[in-house]
Amino acid sequence: MSPRAIRGVVVAHGPMATAMVDAVRRIAGDSADALIALSNDGKGPADLRDELETLIGDERALVFTDLLAGSCGMAAMSSCRDRERRVVLAGVNLPMLLEFVFHTDLPLDELAERVREKGRSSIAKPTLRA
Repeated sequence: MSPRAIRGVVVAHGPMATAMVDAVRRIAGDSADALIALSNDGKGPADLRDELETLIGDERALVFTDLLAGSCGMAAMSSCRDRERRVVLAGVNLPMLLEFVFHTDLPLDELAERVREKGRSSIAKPTLRA
């Protein structure tokens, strides 16, 4: 990951974060190195926030959560008060993470919007044909 690149952290319940990051690695290879998985297993919001702070450090980051409400979302929102350096996106899906790993060199606000739109556009109701 280049020094200008943006860090991505997936914060989710149980094994979901690890599974999603693993799926991205299988698809994207080395590009997925920008992503870190963080589970809430055995952790309350304060513990998650502290671990998130340690993982991100001084880097710019997009923090992906499974739910905005609950321990993962609360920890992410608490940790990401500096909106110029950190952005939270709730409702993470695989297309969002793939979009993220291939565009970490974009400005943070532009990347966050691009990833959000990719996530929204990837939710579809396919037409089934008989």
